[in-house]
Amino acid sequence: MTAKMIRFDDEYEDKLNQFIEQNKGHIEIVEDENLKLDPFFYERKVSLEKTLKAVEDGSMKMYDHDEFWNEIENI
Repeated sequence: MTAKMIRFDDEYEDKLNQFIEQNKGHIEIVEDENLKLDPFFYERKVSLEKTLKAVEDGSMKMYDHDEFWNEIENI
């Protein structure tokens, strides 16, 4: 099976439920605990991965503790 997350408008829910009911032999509904705890879990994950990559490739500077507080004090 292929797993995909979908988002849909609230007013489309009845149509989606009808589609799922008509195709229940081919569709499995799985609750995602990550989305229950944080509806934006996957968006945040992508953002964090981009930030980590930028730090690793040097396109974003990573400040150590002293550098950070020095920058804050000089604002």
